[in-house]
Amino acid sequence: MENGAAGNGARTERPVVLITGASAGIGEATARRFAHAGWYIVAVARGPEKLDRLVAELAPLTQIVSLAGDVASPGIPGEAVALAMQKFGRLDCLVNNAGAGRWAPVHETDDAMLDEVVDISLKAPFRFCRTALGVMRPGASIITVGSTFGIVGGLNGGVYCAVKAGLIGLTQTLAAQYGAKGIRSNLVAPGVIKTAMTRDYWDEKFFNRINQEMTPFDREGTPEDVANAIFFLASPEGSYINGQTIALDGGWATTKYLTPEAMFADRMPAAEAS
Repeated sequence: MENGAAGNGARTERPVVLITGASAGIGEATARRFAHAGWYIVAVARGPEKLDRLVAELAPLTQIVSLAGDVASPGIPGEAVALAMQKFGRLDCLVNNAGAGRWAPVHETDDAMLDEVVDISLKAPFRFCRTALGVMRPGASIITVGSTFGIVGGLNGGVYCAVKAGLIGLTQTLAAQYGAKGIRSNLVAPGVIKTAMTRDYWDEKFFNRINQEMTPFDREGTPEDVANAIFFLASPEGSYINGQTIALDGGWATTKYLTPEAMFADRMPAAEAS
């Protein structure tokens, strides 16, 4: 289902961005960032009601159309890119943001979970890239939202860490293959950002120990932090960046930091705790 108002398919003067998972969290913040900069937007997400609200809120700022559908459906990438060309006549940036946040160790990951995460978080971005490349011109870019857990594997990460690492490989091969044609590809790897996907765990002790206690920065990351990095990579200011993975994690992935509270905590050994 599509919604929104736009032109008649003639090539617009303004650049156009297609964002998956656009109705919440990092995707929503990214849509707002591009809207405030005057880009036209194709917003893709599963929930039509959230998409309708996003379109209504951003319509005073820019032209935006939406497509409600599951990114894992093989036909959705073609529909989304066709919508961009029909409404705006161009596609300047693809933001692969939609993903599945399913965690379990490998021995507890059944085929249903494996297929779900691979379909949403690896196959779908691949298909969107493949389809977008058919209409992109020199100067366009592909930006994929990965994770620091694609850079550094984590306990119980299982298929989540595997597909996030796979997205880094996809980004690098896209950069090598299409950079000479003027189409750049980069990946932003957020640390743990407070969104609907992480909110239920945010105040749990184990979550804080893995994330906040190991981050050498004095505040939490926000969806807007990630959106700003994505926009920079899509903008002329980022036009010589290609094939890169940029971590937005306050230093989590590149340091062995511990807060003083964690470093000097007198904690019970795991064997005794059990």
